[in-house]
Amino acid sequence: MSDTPEPPAPSDALRFAFGTLTVLPVRLTRWDRPTARGGMLCAPLAGLVVGLAAAAFGGALLLLGGSPLLAAVGSAAVPAALTRGLHLDGLADTADGLGSGKPAEDALRIMKQSDIGPFGVITLLFALLAQVAALGGLYAQSWAHGVLAAVTAAVTARCALTLASRTGVPAARPEGLGAAVAGTVPAGAALLCAALVTALCAAGGAAFGPYGALHAGLAVLFGLGLSELLLRHCRRRFGGVTGDVFGALAESAGLTALVVLSLG
Repeated sequence: MSDTPEPPAPSDALRFAFGTLTVLPVRLTRWDRPTARGGMLCAPLAGLVVGLAAAAFGGALLLLGGSPLLAAVGSAAVPAALTRGLHLDGLADTADGLGSGKPAEDALRIMKQSDIGPFGVITLLFALLAQVAALGGLYAQSWAHGVLAAVTAAVTARCALTLASRTGVPAARPEGLGAAVAGTVPAGAALLCAALVTALCAAGGAAFGPYGALHAGLAVLFGLGLSELLLRHCRRRFGGVTGDVFGALAESAGLTALVVLSLG
């Protein structure tokens, strides 16, 4: 008999994506590398659901008479709630690890601690302020601009995780989510996923004309590009990826996409 695990069903991959990247009540049916591969390829779908929920809440606040700033706060809060703040926590922990200036082993130990250090606090503060400021400006333009931004940011953030799971990117630790998904996605499939996400977001931006399509597509590309630079830096500093690094990549990519959409 072969020891090779059976290919996962599409439902297994979707369960892995939603079960690990959101707090939605999805029961994981398999936890192995083939399933992780499918799950990380489905990560942008989890981002789409999170983004639509964020856009719906922000839009509802606007319809109820709330200000664009209040809608922005609501849209920023929903992704945090749907992930139990894990990505924000990862961003803070990664900032502490990178900011410590210590060797990889010591930096990884700092990242595992339950408390948040000064680098993490400062990074979280400015990241959340930038999210709200960007979304507030976009909601002030129109509800549709805010919706596009919330969805684009969420999908871009999860697509960054797909790219970070590609072959050739090692795990920094032998355990945890980083080790479970690191190197599972073929590089070609990860790039195809990124191209598809960029095209679909550009199609959404086309509702505002050709410039809107270009603007949305560039927002995705800049978000993924920034996350790639951060990934390379983390690989040099830590030797690979961890669950915290994945969180930092997602938050960085999503925030960059928001900032690009708010400019011009």
